[in-house]
Amino acid sequence: MHREPVVIVGAGLIGLAIAYELARRGATVHVIDANEPGRAASWAGAGMLAPYTETPASPAFEAFCIASLERYPGFVAGVQGRSGVDVRLQLDGVVEAAYGEADEARLRARPRTRWVTRDEVRLMEPVLGAGVRGAAICEAEGQVDNRRLGRALLAACAALGVRVDARAGPVAIEANARRVLGVRGPLGFIPAGAIVNATGAWAGMLEGVPEHARVPVTPVKGQMLALAMPRGLVRRVLWIPGAYLVPRDDGRLLVGATVEPVGFDVRVTARGLGSMLEAALAAVPALGDLAVAETWAGLRPGSADGLPYIGGTSLGGYYVATGHYRNGILLTPATAELIADILEGRADGIAAFSPLRVHEGSAAAEK
Repeated sequence: MHREPVVIVGAGLIGLAIAYELARRGATVHVIDANEPGRAASWAGAGMLAPYTETPASPAFEAFCIASLERYPGFVAGVQGRSGVDVRLQLDGVVEAAYGEADEARLRARPRTRWVTRDEVRLMEPVLGAGVRGAAICEAEGQVDNRRLGRALLAACAALGVRVDARAGPVAIEANARRVLGVRGPLGFIPAGAIVNATGAWAGMLEGVPEHARVPVTPVKGQMLALAMPRGLVRRVLWIPGAYLVPRDDGRLLVGATVEPVGFDVRVTARGLGSMLEAALAAVPALGDLAVAETWAGLRPGSADGLPYIGGTSLGGYYVATGHYRNGILLTPATAELIADILEGRADGIAAFSPLRVHEGSAAAEK
């Protein structure tokens, strides 16, 4: 492990989990964030842990997602033990309902799931509308309260001696021609043996990164809303045509989410809310009388090929962990472990996720 401090830029779930894992292994870690820890996409997501239902972009990505889901119970146990914060991990299954012949055929063929008939699924989830034809249930999947997880990771990092500077303003890395030297910002210069960029949708914009080490990240807006729900009205995470429903034990039912490549616009719009409500009410008419309790929007970090950037770059000591798109919460444990392994020299990373692929592709195209 690096004798000099590891500086992590970005205190979302990914950044905090990397800090937690490194500190747990004995590293000196300093986290710096321009704003509040655990915000942005980490705060705005729904907390679904659903690698089978989400259908990842490639076999390598699917395997990584599944491995991260398998790590979640142990990861959560450690974080809760050090923080005292219950993150409400529930691996009680995800239900995807079919409302048409094509959906039914697709879901009946899905691996690692169990098909249940219309009558069976309406016994399990009585709120579903009469038009449901049946459902596929993946009993290994579930959810975590991502907002609680952010608070828990922050407290666990503090218990391990991690320094976290919040609301620190913009920072820039400093480097010579070969490697990083540290991070400079309003709080001064912080020397570092390694720097991890975990700034999510803003990762491609970190100042001081040379062009040959920069990764292109596209922000993709997701709008969501929460309904005030009678306890037990929706029991499990439900996927319905055009939306998903995530019940929380605090009486909220999360409804999401839009997918909008509109830059850094985080406005909640009538059109976005309307599209989600239309899908939700078509499948579950009983939701129509519930009050809207909250609305919000966040920015997912996307990449051109749909795969994350996790690992080292062409600049010595500079690492990135971003581009997780819709799977950042799911991939939090596996990403933290992989980055820690790379920094310890125990792993070279996963080739499909290497940040080097961006510039290798450009070089090949120029030949």
